[in-house]
Amino acid sequence: MENNKLMKLTLKIWRQKDAKAKGGFETYQVEGISPDTSFLEMLDILNNKLIHEGREPVAFDHDCREGICGMCSLYINGKAHGPDSEITTCQLHMRKFKDGDTITIEPWRSAAFPVIRDLVVERQAFDKILQAGGFVSVNTGGVPDANSIPIPKADADESMDAAACIGCGACVATCKNGSAMLFVAARVSSLAKLPQGRVEAQRRAKAMVAKMDELGFGNCTNTGACQAECPKGINIAHIARLNREFLSAKFKD
Repeated sequence: MENNKLMKLTLKIWRQKDAKAKGGFETYQVEGISPDTSFLEMLDILNNKLIHEGREPVAFDHDCREGICGMCSLYINGKAHGPDSEITTCQLHMRKFKDGDTITIEPWRSAAFPVIRDLVVERQAFDKILQAGGFVSVNTGGVPDANSIPIPKADADESMDAAACIGCGACVATCKNGSAMLFVAARVSSLAKLPQGRVEAQRRAKAMVAKMDELGFGNCTNTGACQAECPKGINIAHIARLNREFLSAKFKD
């Protein structure tokens, strides 16, 4: 029965009007929170309370609430997506906290992800990287249909593992340099292991790395923090493949 005890919590939440405004932490109290409540539902309860008090609700990003879309990008008690492994914020439940805890909630901290409002950041930089080369063009030539090309299971599995990246940005927010290498590597790897992706492999690696650098993301120093905090467990071995793809392309130039 003790595990079902309702919780009272103190929330220190970053509030910021927009990217140019000076933000700061504000403290709120919530109570009657079930341990089975999800983290985002707890924020919903807080916002309902604030609205009824005539106060401005906290802006935070969300969509599917199923760990698929990657929008619930929150830094919770110093960890991307909070104190659990291989989950997104919407999959985090309040049983990971204790009654009376103080929880600090912040937006992603990266120059490439400016704050839009409160806990919401602009992650359009990831879209621009994908637009630079994270795709297979329709004009790549007479490539046979996908289901007619035998692909070794190991390659298919590796491609699918890389494709599991949801582009949430936890890797960037966690990296001390704000690097997007894990995200870019996952996108490159997911296509590099498939025949359809090899047609544009050289152009893809160069274009995506160039766009990443242009947008102000930092360099990778192989500390592994990105892998540790990735909600989908994307392995940093994909960064090694990105480096090989990039160097091979530059060498052929």
